[in-house]
Amino acid sequence: MPALAPSTKSTSPSAVGLRRRARTGYLLLIPGIGWLAIFFIVPLISLFATSLQAPTGKNGVYQAAFQVSNYAEAISEYWPQFVRSFAYSGIATVLALVIAYPLAYFIAFRAGKWRALLLVLVVAPFFASFLLRTYAWRTILADEGFITSFFNMLHLLPEQRILNTPIAVVLGLTYNFLPFMILPLYAALERIDPRLIEAAGDLYASPFTGFRKVVWPLSLPGVVAGTLLTFIPASGDYINATLLGAPSDRMVGNAIQTNFLQFRDYPIASALSFILMAIILTLVFVYIRRAGTEDLV
Repeated sequence: MPALAPSTKSTSPSAVGLRRRARTGYLLLIPGIGWLAIFFIVPLISLFATSLQAPTGKNGVYQAAFQVSNYAEAISEYWPQFVRSFAYSGIATVLALVIAYPLAYFIAFRAGKWRALLLVLVVAPFFASFLLRTYAWRTILADEGFITSFFNMLHLLPEQRILNTPIAVVLGLTYNFLPFMILPLYAALERIDPRLIEAAGDLYASPFTGFRKVVWPLSLPGVVAGTLLTFIPASGDYINATLLGAPSDRMVGNAIQTNFLQFRDYPIASALSFILMAIILTLVFVYIRRAGTEDLV
C-alpha cells in the first residue's frame, strides 16, 4: 500500500511564526504612520487648501476657492526675499562646511580620550534657546564691541559696522546651524577605517592625495547630509534676519511671518510656504543626484 503524501493544508510552526512576525512588523508601523498623518499630511493638505483661498472682503476672513493667482502674486511680490534667502543660506552652508570639516576630522581621528568632551561641546549650544543664542550675537557684533572695532581698525568693513548688515545675518546662520554640519561629518569620518589612510601612504600618496582619493570620497555622504541639514532650515529661518539684519535683509521666512501674523494674509503666507518647499525639494533632488549619493533619497 503506497504511503500517503503529507497534507498540503497543514502549516508548519515555522511558517506560522514567520507570518506572525510579518504582521507584527506592520503593526509597529501604525504609530509612525498615524503620527505622520496627523502632524504632517493633514496640516500639509490644510496649508495647500489655504493657499488657494480667496478674500471675502473682511480683513483676515477668506473663503474656500481655487485662486491659483495667489502663487503668481507671491512670486512677483516676494522674489527678492527668495533670492536673498537662498544666497544667505548658501553662503552660510559653505562657511559651516569649511569650519566643520577640520573640526570633525580632528574629533574623529585625533581627539583620542577627548572625543566625548568635544562632542558634548559641539551640542552644548542646544542647551540654550535659539532666540537667546541669536540675541547674544547682537552683543558680540555690536558697534562698540571688540570684533567690530578690530575690523574697523583694519578698514575691512565698508559700512563701519557688522550688526544690521548681511554679514551679521550670514554669521548668525552659520553659528546657529553649525552643529548640524559637524555631527553628520563626524559620523561619516568616524566610520572610515584608518588602515585605508595608512594604505594610501604606503602606496606613496601624499597626505593631500590620500585625503582627496580616500577620505573625501568616503566622507561624501556626511558632507551631503550636513549641507542639507544646514541649508534647508537656514533657508526658512527668520530670526537671524530679524535680530541681526536690517529691514533690507529680510528673508522669505520673514515674509511668511509678516503675512501670517501682521497682515493676516493667510493665502499668500501659505503660497509662500509651498513655493519655498517646492524650490528646496527641487534643489535637494538635483544636489543629491549631482553628488552621486542617490541612496540618501
